[in-house]
Amino acid sequence: MAKIRYHLDEHIQGANGEGLIRRGIETTNSSDAGLRGASDIEQLMFASDQERVMVTFDEDFLRLDAEGIEHAGIVYSHQNQCSIGRAIQFLALLHECVSAEEMLNNIEFM
Repeated sequence: MAKIRYHLDEHIQGANGEGLIRRGIETTNSSDAGLRGASDIEQLMFASDQERVMVTFDEDFLRLDAEGIEHAGIVYSHQNQCSIGRAIQFLALLHECVSAEEMLNNIEFM
């Protein structure tokens, strides 16, 4: 069972990624991947190609899933509904309890 790796959408605060990386969880973000300003579908395809679960506040990713676009998984939360600490805690727990294979084409709500 492969461990989840994450890709953070450009609206996710950098502290989230830093907190995950400090916990040994492989994480990329839109800026580091050269995807600032990229479309949602480009973001999702990058994450999928890299076998990374997309972490986002953007409801458009839920629409892409509903349209049947395959992906490596999506973690969604309404913007500002979850503190940085709680987000890191949730994502770390998901990383420990769910495999990358189990996340394929699934959505987790944070």
